[in-house]
Amino acid sequence: MVDGIGWFFQNLAFAFYNFFYAVSNPGSWLAWLGGLGTEEAKQSLMRFIYYGGSVEFFFVVFVAFLVLTLIGFWNNNIMWGSVRVFEGIGNTVGRLAAWAGLLMVLQQIMIVFVQRIFASAQISLGFGLPFAKDVSWWAEELKLYNAIVVCLCVSYTFIQGGHVRVDLVYSAVSYRTKKIIDMFGALVLMMPAAVLTWMYGWFFLWRHLTTPKVSASDDLERLVTAKWRALRWNVETIGFSPNGFNAYFLFKILLVLFTALVFIQAIAFFYRSYLEWKEGPESEDKYLDRDVLGDDEAELVHAIEEHH
Repeated sequence: MVDGIGWFFQNLAFAFYNFFYAVSNPGSWLAWLGGLGTEEAKQSLMRFIYYGGSVEFFFVVFVAFLVLTLIGFWNNNIMWGSVRVFEGIGNTVGRLAAWAGLLMVLQQIMIVFVQRIFASAQISLGFGLPFAKDVSWWAEELKLYNAIVVCLCVSYTFIQGGHVRVDLVYSAVSYRTKKIIDMFGALVLMMPAAVLTWMYGWFFLWRHLTTPKVSASDDLERLVTAKWRALRWNVETIGFSPNGFNAYFLFKILLVLFTALVFIQAIAFFYRSYLEWKEGPESEDKYLDRDVLGDDEAELVHAIEEHH
């Protein structure tokens, strides 16, 4: 147990060094953005892959959260500002990603017209050198739009109060007890779930982008002294059908983005719950940016609810 405590505080202290070293030496982990033509570039990509799912990265994020939280406890205006920034990220990303739902509908209509009316087996977009794919490719690609809405609108939907919530005791307790439950849920449920999903999703992503395969069990020394020599891009292009959608690596990217948004929203929700607990009912929904339906839209929603 003593060793575990020592390991924890050692990583906590080194988090400051790791952060400032990474910021002051971006080439050591970003040189690969210019291509993998050099030894330095390949080693930098190996460092990027390793640190993205490493203990070191976890403690950097953990320390940043602790520092921001302590500053927020000292100055609540800073904490409210953090809430507005983090919720602003969720709202902005979600509102943009929601347009994928419209694209999905329009593309489905296009597929029906091409198949049933024009009896064509291929759809081409663009001029000169058009992007041409089999109809089955466009049909399977609809899953990507659905994944975009699910993964990138998760925080937005949370902020807007759109997620389904199972209520066993929440409605029966007092206002401050509700806020304590919310804080507990953000710290004990949302954050750990996001961290675990990130740790698995990060290496799951890179195993479908590069070769040789990397895993969480690989240490940094092995990656930058041995495996880097065979490193090359090997982007997954396998589909479920011969002419079907073959860019499923995008789903792995969305999984990583999903966990990042959930983690950011967990911080925002914890801060908001704490501030509303401290300041009382008059601060509930303070600075909350929720969409408001127009009169016609509200009447339509009301009519649908009455019908059901």
